[in-house]
Amino acid sequence: MMQSRFLPYMLLAPATLFLAVFFVYPFVQIGILAFSSGDGFTMGHIQTMASHWKFGTALWNTVLLTAIIVPIQLALALSMASIVTKLKTGRSTILFVFAIPLGLSDLAAGIIWLAIFEQSGFLNSMLAGLGVIEQPILFLGYQNMWVIFAAVVLAEIWRATAIMMVILVSGMGLIPKEYYEAAEVFGASPWKRFTKVTLPLLRPSLQTALILRTIAAFEVFAVVVALGGTTLPVLMGETYQWQFTMRDRNVAAAYAMVILGISIAATLVFLRLLRVPKEARL
Repeated sequence: MMQSRFLPYMLLAPATLFLAVFFVYPFVQIGILAFSSGDGFTMGHIQTMASHWKFGTALWNTVLLTAIIVPIQLALALSMASIVTKLKTGRSTILFVFAIPLGLSDLAAGIIWLAIFEQSGFLNSMLAGLGVIEQPILFLGYQNMWVIFAAVVLAEIWRATAIMMVILVSGMGLIPKEYYEAAEVFGASPWKRFTKVTLPLLRPSLQTALILRTIAAFEVFAVVVALGGTTLPVLMGETYQWQFTMRDRNVAAAYAMVILGISIAATLVFLRLLRVPKEARL
């Protein structure tokens, strides 16, 4: 009896230990670096970060990238998940094809899209072959910031939409078919069934997918480095620069705290907007 009483805590112990060692402890260390100096508590590192000319641009670029990428990925993931769920044959094959980008790292995805947009890349070769241009165009030059931005958006959408799709496919598989049959009996169109049955019952999966993808979008780094280097400042890129180029761990920690704060705020928003009442859960 005593053993069964403590069994839940024993099962939770490994996960709790993992979070304490790899999340809580690093978080405390970052907080100490961001708000302390030789004289004790200080806001100087935060002020140095906020007054740097790249901070505002990096913050804006990161938020704008997230605001563009995540909604597009959500729409695509819902479409892809619906297609996979409705298939009777070939479902595993289509799911595998959709999920291929999941096997690539951020940097590998960035290099693939770099091969498309660089001067000797696929896009210039195609345009030259069609007679549209006479000489290669420098798409990813500093003077074409919007092209770099668009390339990063395309690379991130291509690379990470499958993460949301897999979560949503799992969620759709848990929705009882009786709900759809009842809606069809009452004459609901496919769109009505999707908006009135699928989306409301998919809230827990949507919540998970949006939280994970939004946090990852705020931490975008390797794709930006591959396509734009330091031409397109983002928060994670500036964190790297302050840590390894400028050798200032305190300001780098301040950047990390900003990213963490934004991520927590976004998580709370999604938890609030997509909360599921207990009585409405399956």
